[in-house]
Amino acid sequence: MPAENNIWTVKRILDWTVEYLERKGDERPRLSAEWLLSAATGLSRVEIYINFDRPLAPEELALMRGGIQRRAAGEPLQYVTGEMPFRHIVLRCEPGVLIPRPETEVLVDAVLEELEGRELPRVLDLCTGTGCIALSIAGEHPDTVVVATDISPAATALAERNARALGLEGWVDVLECDLADAVASEFAGTFDVLVSNPPYIPSDVLAERVPAEVRDFEPALALDGGADGLAVFQRILGLAPGMLVPGGLLACELFEDALGAAAELVRAEEGWDRVEVREDLTHRPRILLARRKRA
Repeated sequence: MPAENNIWTVKRILDWTVEYLERKGDERPRLSAEWLLSAATGLSRVEIYINFDRPLAPEELALMRGGIQRRAAGEPLQYVTGEMPFRHIVLRCEPGVLIPRPETEVLVDAVLEELEGRELPRVLDLCTGTGCIALSIAGEHPDTVVVATDISPAATALAERNARALGLEGWVDVLECDLADAVASEFAGTFDVLVSNPPYIPSDVLAERVPAEVRDFEPALALDGGADGLAVFQRILGLAPGMLVPGGLLACELFEDALGAAAELVRAEEGWDRVEVREDLTHRPRILLARRKRA
């Protein structure tokens, strides 16, 4: 690690960090170095490159040293820096809460398509995590009322803080509960969309194939979807008819190898039509959309 009694400029610490993280097996060491340096100094990634000669203050160097150590140990960059860009917003990220993924943006796209042109729609977001889905919908489709739930106290607390930071607390109601258990009975059957990114990785895949950076640091509660990855989805499918208006949309992100089975589960239930599977940004099956039949 760099000694604190030397003068460390932006360029020197950037170059040193890239080389060090590369030796430690970081697959994208320059990106990690830029994010860490930005978090430590407050400089944007563009500003880093026009401030190469700027020396780091002692407190900035201390933050940088701590960040380098955590990243070198394999901790996700989003936890180390404490934030994650998602669509048009930046979310606070903390250990114990699932880190938002780019593929979830496709799920948000599907919901926004459904809400286009509607006035005062209502959306139920189950397993909200950081609140990335709920807050993106509320921010991008003004006057949408979103109820967001999560069983994790850490997740609901973080989602509430993200909502306040974005000025959306008046439009997103965060509830700590198991799926929809705390949703008031008078709201049953009033939601235009039920959306969820539930735990969906099959247990054996999580144990054997998921990178250590995910498996060892992100919460299993938000990842493990049971033997087939559909344990939580099946519960959501069971409660969705009672939550959605006639013609309402169920939208879920699921494990790529489980989409076919999930679609068949929906088709086997009465009251659904127009079941659709969409691909994510890497062209893998990822999103299940199903519409309730109209009365």
